[in-house]
Amino acid sequence: MKEIKIFARAGQGAITMAAILGESLFYENKYAYAFPHFGAARMGAPMNAFLRFDDKPIRLRSKVYTPDYVIIVDPTLLDGENCFSDLKKGAKAVVAVRESTKIPTSTDMEIYTLPAEKIAQEIIGRPFANTVLLGAFSKISGEVKLEAILKAVEKQFKGKPGILEKNLAAVKKGYESV
Repeated sequence: MKEIKIFARAGQGAITMAAILGESLFYENKYAYAFPHFGAARMGAPMNAFLRFDDKPIRLRSKVYTPDYVIIVDPTLLDGENCFSDLKKGAKAVVAVRESTKIPTSTDMEIYTLPAEKIAQEIIGRPFANTVLLGAFSKISGEVKLEAILKAVEKQFKGKPGILEKNLAAVKKGYESV
């Protein structure tokens, strides 16, 4: 079983991201279980979304404590949320960065960075980095094909012309950017 922990702020699309990723893994004949965890349930509060996936049914229902992958949607959480603690050996991280973001160097994991908010702003017109980071996750992890993510994004944004096309382009740009 593989586990992912997503660090974001409420309202940044982490739950949508986990749902799309779970759906895309389903398209690849895997079992997936995605769920959020909130502290204070208000816009902008730090929160996590989690995802487990495997080739067999998943029965574990606790939070993810030692992830294989970390996705950081909001780089301001790097300082206070211990994003890189308690990771499995060989863990990988995808981090949305800004010009001022400082990435820790004393870690035993692979860290991939990209200006996901900037890319989203240019393509979507809003700084929602979630779909950009999905494309990046596909490339760095090798766990899910880009085509499966695009299919899940199509399902998520079906019936929303303009929004669908922009998010598909954002996923592709995220894939190309790491």
